Amino acid sequence: MAAPSRRQTRSPLQVRLAESVLSPGGWFATLDDFHRWLAETASLTYMNVRRVPLNGLSGWEVERHTGNLRHRTGKFFSVEGLDVHVPGRVVSHWSQPIINQPEIGILGILVKEIDGIPHCLMQAKREPGNHNGLQLSPTVQATRSNYTRVHRGRPVPYLDHFLDTSGHEVIADIRQSEQGAWFYRKRNRNMIVEITGKIEVAEGFCWLTLGQLHTLMSVPDLVNMDARTVLACMPFSGAGLTPAPTSALSAEPGDAFRAALVRSCDPDETGPHTMGEVLSWITDMRTRTDLHVRLTPLDEVRGWRRTDETISHETGRYFDVIGVSVEAGGREVGRWDQPMLEPSGTGVIAFLVGEIGGVLHALVHARVEPGYADVVELGPTVQCTPESYDHLPAGARPPFLDEVLGAGPERVRFETILSEEGGRFHRARNRYLIVYTDEAAGIDHPEYRWLSVSQLGELLRHSFYLNIQARSLLFCLTSLTSLTGTATTTPVPLAAR
Repeated sequence: MAAPSRRQTRSPLQVRLAESVLSPGGWFATLDDFHRWLAETASLTYMNVRRVPLNGLSGWEVERHTGNLRHRTGKFFSVEGLDVHVPGRVVSHWSQPIINQPEIGILGILVKEIDGIPHCLMQAKREPGNHNGLQLSPTVQATRSNYTRVHRGRPVPYLDHFLDTSGHEVIADIRQSEQGAWFYRKRNRNMIVEITGKIEVAEGFCWLTLGQLHTLMSVPDLVNMDARTVLACMPFSGAGLTPAPTSALSAEPGDAFRAALVRSCDPDETGPHTMGEVLSWITDMRTRTDLHVRLTPLDEVRGWRRTDETISHETGRYFDVIGVSVEAGGREVGRWDQPMLEPSGTGVIAFLVGEIGGVLHALVHARVEPGYADVVELGPTVQCTPESYDHLPAGARPPFLDEVLGAGPERVRFETILSEEGGRFHRARNRYLIVYTDEAAGIDHPEYRWLSVSQLGELLRHSFYLNIQARSLLFCLTSLTSLTGTATTTPVPLAAR
């Protein structure tokens, strides 16, 4: 009889991932070692970003009859106008600039067992819009124009592992959306691929356990948006985390919140809504929402002021379209210009969470954004920049915003500032919060539902159900399953900023 293969003799994937969650060390014995590595990596790379006029961007052109901003190759992305009409809403009609990037890029993380513990291959990468320069990104983070080398730059490291997955185990492979308020129907392929053979670790890359990544989630502006959206796609379950008297992976005694969270990861635990009811609710919201969206010339957007330098809203709110010139070391290309969106203010991204039948649930919002491919995606309980509502009618203010902003410290289970996509957005940052409520059973709103972590994970097996903010926040929530927790923020060494 043939000996069983390595794949056949390994523990189930969910148990192995739990072991990685609960592992405080690995390729880096401690996170102090990681921070020293990050500081050294920062010293070997650089990126200089300066503001330049929109009308003077090298390699970009303003279309004569539309005013749209396009790259001279016709690749990468364009900045165009969008006209939006949502009858029946407090704000029912507006127009705005939006990024149109029809290419489907690849966001991929390689996973490999090191000393029996799954590790994720992460890259320390600079982006022109990053608040602090160097951030942890996926193994591969590339648009189609990047990886087909339209820019004539160097090849993308490790790309072949995602273009040809034969011989590897594909843990996740899903098309997902990005910010529906700033991108027009943008999609990326989110992939997690496990490899078993030897692989060289290139400069600027490192292996981290899920437990280490969970702890690093509390560090402001460190784990980038693209890494968060891929990590959220891990098939996480309660297996290996469920309390058991003899298990090394059991919950800490007396930690009621973590115990409720671990139960929430278990697909066998029940909640107020079945998956069939949840899917029917989403379909109903998509069917009943009357959304009319059309691309228009950028010159025709109403309420926006355009100069040679920038495009900005007449109120000074929302965002500006700016131009930047970039010089970089350690990138596929050493110099380029591009337009970017620069948000006004720091946003708030929050889940209200509470126990229903002893199982932790998160309150999700069936959210309408003009750039979604299918009208509605589930977002966090709160997703907004509060200052943007100061000049709007009172009815436009998001439900639950005041409850989140007014929550005392004893209710806040997670809080940090995280950056959004630094390749298209200039210093876009959000305050990510998980706020506990004792009144979960009493909250009932037609556009909101209470879902368990397991249910959110089930939705993530498919495209366009959870928006990118909810995916980021879901990874923040699952990070609280680590025994080390993420309550204490680990400072980033100055050299890495």
